[in-house]
Amino acid sequence: LFPQQSGLYEYKIFGGLADCSPKLCADVYMDLDFRKQWDQYVKELYEKTYDGEKVIYWEVKYPFPLSNRDYVYVRERREMDVDGRKIWVVLAQSVSVPQCPEKPGVIRVKSYKQSLAIESDGKAGSKVYLYYFDNPGGMIPSWLVNWAAKSGVPAFLKDIQKACLNYSKRT
Repeated sequence: LFPQQSGLYEYKIFGGLADCSPKLCADVYMDLDFRKQWDQYVKELYEKTYDGEKVIYWEVKYPFPLSNRDYVYVRERREMDVDGRKIWVVLAQSVSVPQCPEKPGVIRVKSYKQSLAIESDGKAGSKVYLYYFDNPGGMIPSWLVNWAAKSGVPAFLKDIQKACLNYSKRT
């Protein structure tokens, strides 16, 4: 989607992850420590509680000569029953937290929203739906935007599928 107001893309991804149950996918997605092991773009990632609210800080490595981006956001996971179908839902959205100031040389992504829904594919795998939007700030070259749309998202699905298989081995 390309809304005219922002001039930025919103991504909707539909995919399948063979041999990864929906619960396993949701567990892997929520496990920040494990993500540091399998996601090559993580520079820093942790969860802290500020004023009673769990907040995630995530710094993402960007290719040279671009500046890294960081995110400060909250997220929530729910397991839902919709007409007998069990669906795992994860919602995330950026927040402003004074205790998490911007770092020099890193661009803060102030507008970030993500919705993830995972359900069984009827076999051993999962069907995945992801809605994603962020405003990365700064000047992002069109080649990087195109790469993210064409290569980055499918690569992420492959990475998370591999992570699911490795996660089940380590637990």
